[in-house]
Amino acid sequence: MTADFIPGQITWNDLTVSDAESVRSFYESVIGWTSSPVDMGDYSDYSMMDAAGNVVAGVCHAKGENARLPPAWLMYVTVADITECVARCLAMGGTVIDGPRPAGEAKIAVIKDPVGAVLALYESELIPDGDRTPPDVSGDGE
Repeated sequence: MTADFIPGQITWNDLTVSDAESVRSFYESVIGWTSSPVDMGDYSDYSMMDAAGNVVAGVCHAKGENARLPPAWLMYVTVADITECVARCLAMGGTVIDGPRPAGEAKIAVIKDPVGAVLALYESELIPDGDRTPPDVSGDGE
């Protein structure tokens, strides 16, 4: 996840699927990513890392709050006001798949545009001062 939360910038990417373990292994084999488990209580999601050890994406189970998300790579874009963006989405003929809801120190919403493409909106509750750690987007608030 990027540490600079600039409205309009792609902030994060993740994939939510029914079988995160096998999909994690698939991307480890195909791309060469490594993974680190993220404890979600009774299961683990995964942070995916590039060859330098940088976390570049997440592979998550379609459980709990993520159960409504489509099985597709989901791009998160930083917005200044998620409530306003959701209202504009609906006014422009889009739909809301999930949220807005809290996710760590942020709010997220997943929208679908009028032709069916899906995108996640991400509003950081942290002041963009360039001197902070990225918030947790796992949804567990830790």
